[in-house]
Amino acid sequence: MGKGQEVLDRRVYGAGEVIFKEGEVGRRCAYLVQSGKVEISKTSGQGEVTILGHITEGGIFGEMALIDNHTRMAMARALEPTAVVIITEAVFEDKLRKADPFIRALLNIFVRNIRETTQRLVNRP
Repeated sequence: MGKGQEVLDRRVYGAGEVIFKEGEVGRRCAYLVQSGKVEISKTSGQGEVTILGHITEGGIFGEMALIDNHTRMAMARALEPTAVVIITEAVFEDKLRKADPFIRALLNIFVRNIRETTQRLVNRP
């Protein structure tokens, strides 16, 4: 394999299959939807499930774990047969190394703000 070539990991999930769980510590990666539909949901401290959104073809989810290395803040579940390409930590880090340090710092701030805002919205009385 020549320099600069990247091996992409592709996965297919069945309808209803969990891609990752909220609070999960695991593989630092993001997902690019090739086909299908993914539901992102979060459970409040009181056990209520809030749907945060749906990701369809061309959308990316799970990216915050790549940036701040925290646990998954929500659950991702395929709503229908769904194919995803996995964006690995190595690929992301390679691209991030080439970015301006200011941009890297902004990404960290954005992710922290998103995590805090989502937590407040889901757990409000």
